[in-house]
Amino acid sequence: MPVAANALIQVVPGLMIWTIVSFGITFFVLKRVAFGPIQKIIDERRDRIRQALEEADNARDEARRLLEEHRALIGQARSDAEEILSEARRVAESQRERVREETEVDRQRRLEETRRQVEAETRRALEQIRAEVADLTLIAATKVTGKALSDADHKRLIEDAIRELDFSALEGSTS
Repeated sequence: MPVAANALIQVVPGLMIWTIVSFGITFFVLKRVAFGPIQKIIDERRDRIRQALEEADNARDEARRLLEEHRALIGQARSDAEEILSEARRVAESQRERVREETEVDRQRRLEETRRQVEAETRRALEQIRAEVADLTLIAATKVTGKALSDADHKRLIEDAIRELDFSALEGSTS
């Protein structure tokens, strides 16, 4: 048998057999003791991740549904506001007809009173719309996040939702 220049690469049959036997025993012990539990942990983690993804998909679908409901409610609130404004305009027109028959001073006084009533009714309607939007925003945020929010979070969400809505068209039509 030739002698290798380096002792680490020298072929020693007895050492090779014991190394293979030791490797086999170690592999068998690891397979029995470690690989099974490790694979079980990996499978459990994979199941938890899959379940979390399914829950996230469900939450996203629920959020979309709530957003559609929210949009429908906002559309209804806008149409209600337009109806209120239309009714207020009809009231104002009848007020003006009645006032024309009276003296000029009385007419001016009643016209101003009617304008204040229209503005007050519009402000009340807009505040009601804002309150409903705030409630819907809180409900949607609670369902999406799955947790209760602090008062500061509630206030911030309400302000953000109201800021994103365009009430200028409704407010501008009363001037």
